[in-house]
Amino acid sequence: MKKFAILSALIASAAFAQEKGKTLEEIVARVNNEIITRSEYERARQQTAEEAPQECPKCTPDQVRALVAEKDKNALRDLIDQSLLVQRAKDMGISVEPDVIKRLDLIRIQNKLDSMEDLEKAVTAQGINWEEYKNNIRNALMTQRVVSSEVGQKIQIPKEDLAKYYEEHKGEFVRPEQVALREIFVSTEGKKDNEIADAKKKAEGLVERAKNGEDFGELAKRFSDGSTAKQGGYLGMFKRGELAKELEEKTFALKKNGITEVIQTKQGFLALQVMEHYPEGEQPLAKVENEIYERLYNQRIEPALREYLKTLREQSYVIVKAGYVDTAGVGSIPIQEVSATPEANKQKKEGHKKFLLFGKRKESDG
Repeated sequence: MKKFAILSALIASAAFAQEKGKTLEEIVARVNNEIITRSEYERARQQTAEEAPQECPKCTPDQVRALVAEKDKNALRDLIDQSLLVQRAKDMGISVEPDVIKRLDLIRIQNKLDSMEDLEKAVTAQGINWEEYKNNIRNALMTQRVVSSEVGQKIQIPKEDLAKYYEEHKGEFVRPEQVALREIFVSTEGKKDNEIADAKKKAEGLVERAKNGEDFGELAKRFSDGSTAKQGGYLGMFKRGELAKELEEKTFALKKNGITEVIQTKQGFLALQVMEHYPEGEQPLAKVENEIYERLYNQRIEPALREYLKTLREQSYVIVKAGYVDTAGVGSIPIQEVSATPEANKQKKEGHKKFLLFGKRKESDG
């Protein structure tokens, strides 16, 4: 069965084969009552190597290797951080069960599966435990909630900071006329005439919903057939001459948040939203204020999160096995190993996974 990209993006590769009751599971770190095993650590490193080329598609092979080496160096630190944040979420009484269901449904839709049972079959066909898969999503959502409430919400960026950054970087905001676009696409590929009519109705209904106030990006995530669906339909920035003539005429005539009518193409029905329309020349502060905010937020979130994690570590019991390196500074000491029986595996943690802890703010939640 074909691998679903969005499934593999959320979890590590299938677990290493183990001979039940006989394999000795190497513990590389203890985080309070939780453990991190050698196999989890190796899967995190393997995943980093697999994801690096996608993270930096324009990088040279040497640059990709350098990126992998840098992330590999922090692999154990990030696993420990993940454990600390999930434990903190539990201490705070955070529950994300409704969000887990929504995320699973979104994954089902994006992979064009008819039911949750089909999604479960697709996951297990890749050798992945369904409960472990859901737990990884749960942990990621809990982590995001903690980071948002404990760190992100405390970052204040005054208007004067935005204005100061703008004055100091004005040259970066001199641009040709361009539009930032996102799409909703309903495919007609392989469909009969009556199905094509239904596809057009679906596209028109989605446009109507967006024009009546529903979030275009959320509608794209849930209902678009395009490859951009998981990014909320985001297509990118386009200057005049970079789009087909019909699309250019329709989009450059719109202001910010304007939405085109449904456009029929050879592949299906398309609707575009102008997220921002930049005039030619030096952009006024009002046009780039959100962009500057994102830049400053991303500059400040990582050090703030590292400081927060330092506090969590000081309040926790964290030890690392000799021979392994935690770049956040925990010393290495001997750690007792345990047999990797099914019961022990279940108790230790249902499948650690390295999630992006220092995720940048986005216009829509991917």
